Amino acid sequence: METILLEYGWVLLVLIVLEGLLAADNAVVMAVMVKHLPRTEQKKALFYGLLGAFVLRFGALFLITFLVNWWWVQAIGAAYLLFICCKHIYEVRKHKDGEQEPEKEKKASGFWATVVKVELADLAFAIDSMLAAVALAVTLPQLGNFHIGGINGGQFLVMFLGGIIGLIIMRFAAQWFVRLLQSYPSLETAAFLIVGWVGVKLTVMTLAHPKVGFLDEHFPHSVLWKSIFWSVLVLLALGGYFTSIRSKKKSKIEDVRPVKK
Repeated sequence: METILLEYGWVLLVLIVLEGLLAADNAVVMAVMVKHLPRTEQKKALFYGLLGAFVLRFGALFLITFLVNWWWVQAIGAAYLLFICCKHIYEVRKHKDGEQEPEKEKKASGFWATVVKVELADLAFAIDSMLAAVALAVTLPQLGNFHIGGINGGQFLVMFLGGIIGLIIMRFAAQWFVRLLQSYPSLETAAFLIVGWVGVKLTVMTLAHPKVGFLDEHFPHSVLWKSIFWSVLVLLALGGYFTSIRSKKKSKIEDVRPVKK
């Protein structure tokens, strides 16, 4: 029994780290989606988004055998994230060229529309998160004779705890990212590029789905792809950070520079 409990503890620790990593890119997406809202509404939108994430992840544990066949959910999530990334880059380039945006395009999404967008992204992330959790938990020996949603009770508990801790990490990470984007506005482009890169990640998972079969189904979980994904994500984050620091220093110099009469 002690050996089994140690094995459970080790898998839970690995799952917490994995959920923390998944929560990081999820949190960037959530922060970007709620950034345009007033500060008080940002917190509410994040709260509803995280509440929805909890419900979706908990539901995904019960329905994972059905959700695993819903490859189109991740396809829609990928398309949406790539769309908002490309839209932002297009608008930034248009602004640099001196073009004015039509009044309709300037109007940002309202509070509830933003919450709905966050929840749709959460659904795609929930499937990603639970698939990773199931892949780890099924390697554990069964504990107890009861089952929940077709999964052994002990394995279910490990997945549930890992998911809850991942959501807690996401909550604090999302709020931190929002504050970071407010302090360094020039980081916004890097954040949208990360959102687009997460969209690429969901695209890879969709293409590797057994019902799509364009890529090997094990490729999204391979060391090669994970190394590529996290290396690019870190490079985008570091590039955005150093660019924002340089932009902030430049703006400070321009602010203190005396105006010529």
